[in-house]
Amino acid sequence: MKKIAYIDCPSGIAGDMCLGALVDLGVPLDYLIDKLRGLGLEKEYRLWAEKVTKNGQVATKVHVDLSVDQHYSHEHHNARHLPEIQSLINRADLPPLAARWSLDIFGRLAQAEGAVHGIAPEKVHFHEVGAIDAIVDIVGTCLGLDYLGVDQFSCSPMPCGGGTVKAAHGRLSVPVPAVVKLWEMAKVPVYNNGIEFELVTPTGAAIATTLASSYNMPPMRVLKVGSGAGTKDLSLPNILRIWLGEIDGDQGDIVEVLETQIDDCNPQVIGYLFERLLAVGALDVLCQPVMMKKSRAGLLLTVICTPEKRLICESLIFAETTTLGIRKSRQERSILTREIQEVNTTYGKIKVKVAYQDSPLNPITVQPEYEDCAEIARNHNLPWRHVHELALSAWKDIVASD
Repeated sequence: MKKIAYIDCPSGIAGDMCLGALVDLGVPLDYLIDKLRGLGLEKEYRLWAEKVTKNGQVATKVHVDLSVDQHYSHEHHNARHLPEIQSLINRADLPPLAARWSLDIFGRLAQAEGAVHGIAPEKVHFHEVGAIDAIVDIVGTCLGLDYLGVDQFSCSPMPCGGGTVKAAHGRLSVPVPAVVKLWEMAKVPVYNNGIEFELVTPTGAAIATTLASSYNMPPMRVLKVGSGAGTKDLSLPNILRIWLGEIDGDQGDIVEVLETQIDDCNPQVIGYLFERLLAVGALDVLCQPVMMKKSRAGLLLTVICTPEKRLICESLIFAETTTLGIRKSRQERSILTREIQEVNTTYGKIKVKVAYQDSPLNPITVQPEYEDCAEIARNHNLPWRHVHELALSAWKDIVASD
């Protein structure tokens, strides 16, 4: 039996909303306060919770009240870099999974901010997301999820919001650049719910895109639902819900399988179609030679995608091929939890995909990313296999040193 958490965010997601939903689910506030003391920041904030009503619905609101000095630092952008935040987390004596998730979330956030500003992740000057409240939100959320024993994560599509917001770099359009980059990195399905406010914060987006392995409601037996309140009053309840459920150990998520065979289409278009399908979020695309009626040679095209991507994938297949029909079926699949890590090699950085079932400390498969290896192999005139082995060796050295 595995526990799964589904993050349901029709009015957006922020770090304090995640904390509120977890406390509402039964994570003791005193437990969070005690574990967060390991960060050594307890004199700089006060953590407390209350029940509030949003559009007639009761939810838990968690507050991170900053000290006077921290309010001054926040207003004057006294920020932290990624290495300082990593050091705080590493020496906090947190539960192993909570520590790993916290480091992964800040790492992904630094990667997004770095891409937006054109600098290396470790050089990112964090501003708002390096402030005390964001550290408490992220680490506290990871502590709460670990306390509940969550094994797998999923998230709903996210609303874009609109308007502008004041930030450390001036006034920015909503969604802010870091959130857009996080969505792009994770291929998050988004939509416009007509509300012109900042609905998804960088902290909230980083939590969801780092932990979630899919963006649809998974099949599960519902154990409990926790509601976390946001600060603003909106036209719909400003509440994030975390659904806590159980799934069988061999159960995974739901995918759509689209199939069609083609015998009257220029095969050159298939390579182009592959690129377009993967670009819009198809999970996998494959093509097999088949013998069709009247002994004509043809191709069997198979596309695997999430349910919310089915329509766009079908539209592309119809637009780019001569097929007259597409078969579709919905299937369950068993999947490993995956995360992307990065290693340094003599020739540059290479991303490594680590897949595990129960704990990232016990990976089942470890594979360097093909494109990273190929780029280094081309640039340095090396065999691809040599670069692949070099990345694996670098990853093993990191694990051994931990």
